[in-house]
Amino acid sequence: MPTSEARRAEVHRVTKETDIRIVLDVDGQGGAIRCDHGFVAHLLEQLLRHGRMGLEVEASGDLHVDVHHLAEDVGITLGQALQAAVGDAHGIERYADAIVPMDETLVQVVLDLSGRPFLAFEPAGVPGSANGFSAYHLRELLRGFVNHARVSLHVRILAPGEAHHVCEAAVKALARALRSATRTTHDELPSTKGTLLAP
Repeated sequence: MPTSEARRAEVHRVTKETDIRIVLDVDGQGGAIRCDHGFVAHLLEQLLRHGRMGLEVEASGDLHVDVHHLAEDVGITLGQALQAAVGDAHGIERYADAIVPMDETLVQVVLDLSGRPFLAFEPAGVPGSANGFSAYHLRELLRGFVNHARVSLHVRILAPGEAHHVCEAAVKALARALRSATRTTHDELPSTKGTLLAP
């Protein structure tokens, strides 16, 4: 169950497949990543560095089966932590986008902290993997994230590349967009509906 105070949340998710603990401090700095899978850890480190938020992750899973369960559950837990940390979203920017290059690759991320989960994921057909982590696994991580953070997220490849670069550029762009969208810059709820919590 998530717990939160101010714009900080801690979520500990335990299943028969994974054990994941995430502490997210939207207004914090620094943290530590400990994860059984090297490339998943690498992606989370990009989120920490380029999101410029406080982030602590401890994640282990049944890698003897596949990285799928770990990827999906990291996304779910991160999404739960973000939703709990942002709270009612009063005063946030809400919308943001970022475009990040990585050598031959160029990836765009556009998001809306809308309360409505949606994922448009264009890199689905990117071949190859990084330590067994493919674009398919990135999609599952992001699907878990959007469903539990309740955000609308579009990920597009503007220039193609190999799996490592596509996945890393996508997460760097997500980190930068999250940093911008969660900033508090005014005193109003950024919705004419009067809430961003309802589906």
